[in-house]
Amino acid sequence: MCNVGNLLLAVGLFCQSKPLIRVSSIWMIPGLFIWIIYVVLAWGINLSSALAHVGGLIVGLYAVRRVGMDRVSWVYAFLWFLLIQLASRLFTAADLNVNLAHHIQPGWEQKFDTYWQFWITLVFLIALILWLLAVVLRRAWPADVQVID
Repeated sequence: MCNVGNLLLAVGLFCQSKPLIRVSSIWMIPGLFIWIIYVVLAWGINLSSALAHVGGLIVGLYAVRRVGMDRVSWVYAFLWFLLIQLASRLFTAADLNVNLAHHIQPGWEQKFDTYWQFWITLVFLIALILWLLAVVLRRAWPADVQVID
């Protein structure tokens, strides 16, 4: 999600596409926390990885400040997640478990009997998180307010 999210943000900025900017920026927030927990704490900070996650978030939030957040972007962000999940499942090796598209996250096997129970729970949790992030971003920078520097 993170690497493709930066690409999506770049396309959104170059094409001046507010929906793409909003979707990618929403995803930058949980991406930062996941990166810190699973990459930084495990292996340390790498400059290119830090630029992608921290820099991407800064650029994304600045762009959202300019274009504002609307009420439906969380739905597009959720659909983007489902598309990336499908692509990860179809085109990545199962042993890599890219975006948790193949099997249960290690450590959660005791909570879930099957991958599909884990995945459905993950999907609902992600939908809730995306909605909450969009609400917070909309309160900070509503789409109907133009920022002029």
